[in-house]
Amino acid sequence: MRLIYLDYNSTTPVAPEAQEVVLPFLAEHFGNPSSHHALGRAAFEVIEEGRYLVANLLQAERAEIIFTSSGTESCNLALIGTAFHVSPRFSGHLVISSIEHPAVTQSAKFLTSLGYRLTVVPPNSHGIVEPQSIVDAIEENTFLASVTMAHHETGIIQPVAAIAERCRHAGVLVHTDACQAVGKIPVHVSELNVDLLSFTGHKFHAPKGTGGLYVKHGTPVSPILHGEGNEGGLRSGMENVGGIVALGKAAAVAERYMPMAMERMTDFRDRLEKQLTATVHGLMINGKDAVRLPNTTSLTFPHVNADKMQRRLPELCFSTSAAVYGRSKQGSPMLSVLGRSAVQMQGTIRLSIGRFNTEEQMGRSCELLASAWEECRTK
Repeated sequence: MRLIYLDYNSTTPVAPEAQEVVLPFLAEHFGNPSSHHALGRAAFEVIEEGRYLVANLLQAERAEIIFTSSGTESCNLALIGTAFHVSPRFSGHLVISSIEHPAVTQSAKFLTSLGYRLTVVPPNSHGIVEPQSIVDAIEENTFLASVTMAHHETGIIQPVAAIAERCRHAGVLVHTDACQAVGKIPVHVSELNVDLLSFTGHKFHAPKGTGGLYVKHGTPVSPILHGEGNEGGLRSGMENVGGIVALGKAAAVAERYMPMAMERMTDFRDRLEKQLTATVHGLMINGKDAVRLPNTTSLTFPHVNADKMQRRLPELCFSTSAAVYGRSKQGSPMLSVLGRSAVQMQGTIRLSIGRFNTEEQMGRSCELLASAWEECRTK
């Protein structure tokens, strides 16, 4: 049995190009980049090369890229670090959307436990966070607004640039969690005009354990990890040299092949949706009319439990709505605003396509899913 992997929004296989460049840094090139001898200088230089390649992907300046361990750490640094710097007396106010990743929602929740105040803004019925709704939530002492760039479950892309423009006029900093977007679609900070942007390498074929935060020059952020003051004083701790080298290579590969990859993934996604709609009566495509990531589709199968379907499909790797939200008993906030009931959410899956998928796999996946639906649905 050959597995078909359609869960690229969860994580991606490490690209061959990234595997190749990381290997020497697991063996002979093991120097501490803070050391001044030959091995240390070599490690420092490759980190800066990786920083340059990531900055090029984001159209940022090299000094604006801070390496972290993950997208989660980056989101924590963005929210908590900004709060501690701007409102050190725990008295400020921040705004987030209701469709954020837990890395954002839990960071915001932690800040409320310290005394900061939080406003959570829902999207409209099409899954879009309207810029005016963010502006309406701003108060006199609001220091930050955080809105995801692309929703991890549906792929719906948010109007971050428009939100940032409105917030800038109000004197409010803007952070976007772009972990699902970077490497899949053009993400250029010069166009978004945000102050902070989180990303992670394992979403675009770099190894797990390496992420980053774009910090616009002059943005007030305090470190949340304290030590020797690495990464411009914002992230102490030994840099993951090999991971950063691989992240840089993955960024270069993504930048080079992005137009071709976007066209290919859009074609595959549209084929999946068309074929499944033709064979599964009553299938719903969540967010179909919104601008979405080219690789992502969220599908609600009627009269079925998606977890049961998944157990019948050992060769197909995908996420169910329940798996996406883990232990949460509330289900998907996005599916809720799109009008899906709790029962319908149980029949919802996410298919996310990637670099190593083939046209043949798309056809086979449709056949498997349609067959499992027929076997599992309640008549």
